[in-house]
Amino acid sequence: METNTTVLVFKTNINYKKDLKLIEPLFSNVTEISTWSVDLEDHDKVLRLESSTIDIKTIIKIINEAGFFCEELLD
Repeated sequence: METNTTVLVFKTNINYKKDLKLIEPLFSNVTEISTWSVDLEDHDKVLRLESSTIDIKTIIKIINEAGFFCEELLD
């Protein structure tokens, strides 16, 4: 059975590897996220994640509750 995976892209203020260590356990508890990464070299500190079911507002809430800024990047 094939699932439709969507790539979601967000602008964040996640700047350091230590910040990633704070976020990693939060995302590991969310089974709907198959993969995720943050481009620390990008000006917008872009968070990309793949999911078939998770809501954009849920991702923003997770990041905000960890103390970081997060907004969806639109095409």
